[in-house]
Formats: sequence, C-alpha cells, structure tokens
Amino acid sequence: MSEPEEAWNWAMDRQDQLSPEIDTTKPSISRVYDYLLGGKDNFAVDREVGEMALRIAPDAKAAGQANRRFLRRVVRHLTAEAGIRQFLDLGSGLPSQGNVHEVAQEADPSARVVYVDNDPIVLAHGRAVLAAGGNTAVIQADVREPEAILRHPRVREFIDFSRPVGLLLFSILHHFNDDEDPAGVAATLRDALPSGSHVALSHFCNPGAAHPEAAEQALAAEKVFNDNLGTGRWRTREEILAYFGDLDVLEPGLVPLAEWRPEPGDTFDRTLTYYTYVGGVARKA
Repeated sequence: MSEPEEAWNWAMDRQDQLSPEIDTTKPSISRVYDYLLGGKDNFAVDREVGEMALRIAPDAKAAGQANRRFLRRVVRHLTAEAGIRQFLDLGSGLPSQGNVHEVAQEADPSARVVYVDNDPIVLAHGRAVLAAGGNTAVIQADVREPEAILRHPRVREFIDFSRPVGLLLFSILHHFNDDEDPAGVAATLRDALPSGSHVALSHFCNPGAAHPEAAEQALAAEKVFNDNLGTGRWRTREEILAYFGDLDVLEPGLVPLAEWRPEPGDTFDRTLTYYTYVGGVARKA
C-alpha cells in the first residue's frame, strides 16, 4: 500500500480528522456504491442504505462489480482500438481497483484522466491516492453544471478538446431526476466533443414488459433510493439511448453490462438485476 493510501486509511479510522464538509450522518451515493463494491470508505448510514438495496436485489453487489468490469473493458477498448488518450470521467465515485487512469495508462503512460465528482470525500480520497501521478487529476464539481466543468482550469489543462476525448458517464445520469434535465446535460457534453470522441455510459434500466419481474424490482429499488438518497431513476431503454443523441452506437448496442464485449472466460447469471443495469458506447463521427 502506498503512503498516500495509508494516510487516508488512518484518517478514515479517525473521523475527527475528516473535512467538516464530509457529513457522516447522511448517506452518500459514492459511499453506498463503495459499500456495495466491498470497499471500506463508508459509514454506518451508508451501509444501512446498501443493506436496504440488497434486501430488494440480493445480487446488487454483483451488479456493482459488473459495472466496474464494464468500465475496464470500455477503457481498454478506447485506448487499444479507438486510440483515445484523454478521458473525462464524470461522477467518478471513490477510487477502487482498476480505475480509469490505471487501465488507460497501462496502455499508454501518457494518457490523461480527469475525475469529476461533487462528493468532498471523493475529492479528499482522490487527491491522496493520485498525489504521485502527473497525468491524472480530480476536481470537485457538479455534473448538473456541465458548462462549468468544461471551463474548469484543471479540465482545460489536462484535456485538449481539439483531439478525441473519452467521455465516461458511468452510473451518473440515473442520479439525475427528470426535472434536472439529464438529456440537456448529456447534449451539452456531447456538443463539446470533437470528432472521433466516444461517449460511454451505464445506467439503471426498467426493462418493462420484456422482463416484468425485473421491472417490479426496478420500481422497488427506485423507491428505496429516492426515499433515502433523494435520487435514482430506472429509465427505459429508449430514454437511455437518447443520451447518445445522433452519435453512432457501437456494437453490440445498449445491453446488460455483462454482454458488452465480454472477455474470454467471462461468465454471468441472468438474475433480475442483470436486466436492470445496462451500458453502451457511441462514437462521434
């Protein structure tokens, strides 16, 4: 373990050392996900919400892991096959094994990554873990304000918008309520990208009549998230596809996460949650 990570873990054990911005009495989306991924950067209130989700969807932890594996496959594709060397990861959450910068910089150490999240604990942890890295940055900003992110000095320092960009929207748009205009946010971000850029996203999905039991589970999970986190939308496949606008969606399209270009030897169970978490990648021609 590196010295920055050891320092952070010590701080997590000493809550009095944490920034006053970090409220440990209210659940955080980032920390709930961290718990579901088996992380340690969470508090009792986050674990309570995580356990509520698990009572509705016992395989929710597996779904979280499927999202991380999907992320890694996407980044490997974008670096190895699409030639992307700069990534903007919005709603990045707490760092875990196999982060975007690790995968991208394994292919090319010069690849640049900017992580964006509005949770102060993500900023604190990210800065500690990335302290030694020269091609990776983390900023605190709200994805609901895309223009501010695009103008941010650190983003402009790291991302050259005259060259193709990998825009990553993993598990973020489903935390926009309908009145927060997720379609408008996605359009603003797409419009800022040059030709050859790619947009990758994962999103909670309500499969509707195609899988009625999974749809019922989706509605129950949505209620838990909204009652406890104030956010969480399981949208239809058509609503999610609209976030790509007129970009060219790569094969195999918008699919359950495990079905997006699985690697040899990958296995998966088609549980109810399997149908309620989808992802895809699109290219700006």
